[in-house]
Amino acid sequence: MNHFETLIETLNHTPLGPIGAFIFGTIWGSFFNVCILRIPNEESLISRGSHCPNCDKNIPWYCNVPVLSYLWLLGKCKFCRAPISVQYPLVELGTGLLFLALFLRFNASPAFLAYCIFTGILIVVSVIDLYHRIIPDEFSLSGIVLGLLLTISLGLIPWWDSLLGVLIGGGAFLTVAVLYEKISGNEGLGGGDIKLLGMLGAWLGVKSILALILISTTLGSIVGVGLMVWKGKDMKAAIPFGPFLAIAGLCYLFWQTTINAWLFPPLNG
Repeated sequence: MNHFETLIETLNHTPLGPIGAFIFGTIWGSFFNVCILRIPNEESLISRGSHCPNCDKNIPWYCNVPVLSYLWLLGKCKFCRAPISVQYPLVELGTGLLFLALFLRFNASPAFLAYCIFTGILIVVSVIDLYHRIIPDEFSLSGIVLGLLLTISLGLIPWWDSLLGVLIGGGAFLTVAVLYEKISGNEGLGGGDIKLLGMLGAWLGVKSILALILISTTLGSIVGVGLMVWKGKDMKAAIPFGPFLAIAGLCYLFWQTTINAWLFPPLNG
């Protein structure tokens, strides 16, 4: 057994693997926060390090440790004491927990790394959609390409499954959006949602599309009705749909066998 195989065995059979996956996730979560903040404003991700949006001072490394720095600084900038958005530790902690879950599901493997990319894209587009009501093409379109390349090259799903997932996923939402607009006269789903479902299809395959639509629309309906009751919003109030698609995608990734058995019993009997 060579050194690399020994390392993989150590990660898969000792606490070092899960702990490392969690820390790995929080570090990437910190970078995802940078993407969430800068990409909608068309700012460079690499031209400048992290800085306070209030006083504009550069943040030293010891004030930029994922999750821990937020707790140490009591949620305030070290220099100007302006409040730091709770988004930052939540994204870091959430990414760490999701990467931990991926490790427990796939162990130290190429599939684990591939699905970390998939999960990272979903985290970033979800938060951006919540704030700005947009899903940047940089993520949805590049996610389609990466989904096709990685799932096929790593043998995660057959090439035709991934390709049909893109075509039918994007096509299904495009059809719904066109019909809804013709019937109601209002725009329903945006182009970003259509591309995002196509991206999910590239990663998860064509069989996932029905499950993704059912889960996301059910969650969206529940939240929409809840907002109507809580804030008195009417049916025309727009809510971002990207986060519901992302949640549906993660649910399918982790529980696709159970979901498929429920949706397609004759095919799994």
